[in-house]
Order: sequence, then structure tokens, then C-alpha cells
Amino acid sequence: MSSETSPSRSESASGQPSTGEPHHPLGLRRLRPYQREIATAVLNSVFGKRGLTFTVEIARQGGKNELSAQLELLLLTLFMTEPMNLVKCSPTFKPQTVISMMRLKDRLNDAGFTGIWTTEMGYIIRLLNARAVFLSAEESANVVGNTAHLLLEIDEAQDVSKEKFTRDFKPMGATTNVTTVLYGTTWDESTLLEEVKQTNLELEKKDGNRRHFRYDWQEVAKYNPDYLAYVEVERQRLGEDHPLFLTQYCLQPVRGGGGFLSNQQRAQLQGKHPRRHSPESGKVYVAGIDLAGEAADGELLINTGPSHQDATVVTIAELDFTGTNALQKQPVIRVVEHCWWTGVRHPDLYPRLVDILKNVWGCKRIVVDATGMGQPVASFLRQALGSRVIPFTFTAPSKSKLGFDLLAAINSGRLKTHAADGSAEYTEFWSEVEKAKSVYRPNLTMNFYVDPARGHDDFLMSLALVVEAANRYEVREAKGS
Repeated sequence: MSSETSPSRSESASGQPSTGEPHHPLGLRRLRPYQREIATAVLNSVFGKRGLTFTVEIARQGGKNELSAQLELLLLTLFMTEPMNLVKCSPTFKPQTVISMMRLKDRLNDAGFTGIWTTEMGYIIRLLNARAVFLSAEESANVVGNTAHLLLEIDEAQDVSKEKFTRDFKPMGATTNVTTVLYGTTWDESTLLEEVKQTNLELEKKDGNRRHFRYDWQEVAKYNPDYLAYVEVERQRLGEDHPLFLTQYCLQPVRGGGGFLSNQQRAQLQGKHPRRHSPESGKVYVAGIDLAGEAADGELLINTGPSHQDATVVTIAELDFTGTNALQKQPVIRVVEHCWWTGVRHPDLYPRLVDILKNVWGCKRIVVDATGMGQPVASFLRQALGSRVIPFTFTAPSKSKLGFDLLAAINSGRLKTHAADGSAEYTEFWSEVEKAKSVYRPNLTMNFYVDPARGHDDFLMSLALVVEAANRYEVREAKGS
């Protein structure tokens, strides 16, 4: 979902005074050149009753929602005396569909229709006889029976189910030969947007009619200096190879099933500072703890992979604020120690963990795996060490964010591991890093893991949790300053 700010009535979408170009009807003259290029193609198809299907990829915050609202405004205005519908769907009703409705209402007011347009049933905006129908594309949404006469729009099409589109939305324009527009940003090669995009590119080769429009962040930045500054910060924060930067701003699809970290990223992760077994005076330390599972009888679960049992791993990192990037305002994270145990029951770990975290390292933030059998350990540590302990429950969304944050820390140069020391911990850590895989899923989520048949990911998860601890410490301190 895009949340770009709409221009005022006296300004264009680029923030400059409107030129008042007469050949662009109504508010279309307020759009940027690349937006007008799309609008012209769509309107030609609508007015010529050509029934073309367009795919539109615009970098995040690049103005696709404003383009959509202006098209809706124009069509409602031109056909206000006729009982015709345009239909727009979004992956969710709240907030995405609601935001689209609010934007159209604002544009209708800007155009002088205040008091003339009305709403019906909470999801229809009506201008005299013409209606804009806003629907949810969630799997459970009952949308069958609507007809699209003027335009069918699919917002954030990369997050809409291909089956839902084909079964429920595409037939809405069957009897009217409706023009269809799918908006969105790139994700992976399996999405609805990518599938229709590839079809459009093949059709373009055959008949020369442009059906796919793509404008990455660099194109958007030509018309908006503030946007350029914003994306430059994001590029530095995430790194150019981060999946979110590649897909949302560069509009390059990710390809899952490969290695989680590239050779370059592993080289960036490798630091030169020595490993330490005790803290330095005046330094700030944080910890990430990945806990081994336990069976019902209290025995530790044994992984079926070729190496050791599941391990409990504590990763200790020093936060270096002298190396803080001025734009990111985040410290450098230097991993200085790994502690690990296999075959040790959780109750026997309690005193060791408390001693290491409190008496040895004096950790300021501790993020601990509180999933399943880890919950009692997390509760015990929080009782013993107070609010510095932050329980972390692994779910598909929370692990996805953890993985993206880990990649951002590596790509930006914020995260460094200690130099090689020949230890078993060092060897196991890098073995897991090299074996780690990534899988990208719908709705901008991902998973990272080591195939159980090849080994374990205890050190890798502990590393991700220590990054979370560093991020929590920086955020907490900023709020209190």
C-alpha cells in the first residue's frame, strides 16, 4: 500500500505550480510526465472501447495512487449522467481500500463536487448516476455480481491471489470489454502482477501496443528532489542488494530458493576485531539468545541432520556509537562472543544465563527466543534481569522482519563478526551462514533457514536476535533522550 502525500489543488504532483496545459483534461495536467503517459494509454483504451489490460509498476511512494484517483475522477465526471460503474479492488479493505476511497473523495472535493457526490453501503462513491465501487480482494470477500463498465483497477496486484482475480474480478468486465489496470511493485516471479506483465510484454512484441509501464525510483526522482533524498537514505539503510530495496524501488523481482547471503554479504559480515571473553570498561553490550527445544520428557530434541543436537546459543555484541552513521543514527554492531550448549536442560541453563548476561557482560538489551518451550526461559530471565529482557516469538511475519533487519544491518556495514579464532563456535557459525537459504513469500515476506538435512541454524537465529536487541536499544534510548 502506498501512502504518498497528495498535492494541493494549486500544485502539480511534483510539487510545482500547475502549468494548466489544456490538452490534459481536468486534474491530469497535475500529474508528472510518467503518470500522464500511463493515463493517456488507459484513457485511449477506455474511449476507444479497446478493452486492453495494462500493468503499471511505479516505485514505492512514486504516485500510483494519485494517478488512479485522477483517472477515477475524470471517468466519473465524464459519465456522471450514465448508470455506469468503475471497480477498484485492493488486497485488503482496511486500510488499503479505505485509503483509496478517501483519496477519491478528496479529488472530488478539489474538483468542486462537494455536496454532489454521495456514498452508498460504505464501499460505493456515486457522482449522480456514475459509481466507483471499491472492493476487497481478500479470499473471503464476496464480490461476485458487480459489473465494471468504465474501468477495472487492481491495486497492489502483486499481493492479490491469481485465483481470486481470475475467478471473481476478471469476469466483471466480460460483457463490457472493460479496460483493466493492474498497479503495484515487483515482488517475485509467481505473482499476479508479474504473470500479467510477462503476457503484456509478449503482446507488445506482436502488435506494438504498449501495455506495460515501469518507472523505478530514479525516474520518479527526476521530478521530486525530496523523493531522491528519501530513497538515498533508504538505499544506505537497507543496502542496494536488500530484497525490499530491489523490489520496491528498483522494481527487480527477487528469486527465492537460493542462498540467504551472497558472497559479498558474507565478506561484509566478516570483521577484523578480536573475539573477547570478557567486557571492556565503558562499552555497551547486547545479547541475542536462540534456545534449543525440549521434548515432553525434558530431554533435548535431537535434530535429524548430520551434525550436533539443537543448541542454545548466546551471541554477545558490542554497540559502537562512535561509528554511528549520521543518516541512520544507528550504532555499529560488533559480535564479540558466542556461548553455546548442547544437551543441557533449560532449568540447568538458568543460572548460567543469568551469570553471563548480568554479572559477566552486563547486557543492556537481551532478546530471547520465547517460542514454544522458550517461553518459560524468557519469563524467568525477565524476572531475574528486568525490562532489559525482551521476549521474541517466532511467527512467519516476525521472522520475516527479523531476516530483513539482519540483511539491512549486513548490507549497510553495521554488523561485523569477530575475526577467525579457530574455535568450534567460529566454525559452526560460518557453516550455518554459508548453508542458509531464503524463500520469498506473498505480501513482502520471507523465510531464512538452514535445511535440517544439512545442519542447524541456532547461531544464525542468535545473530538475527542480537541485531534485534541492538535495534531495540537504539530506539529505546532515542525515546528517552
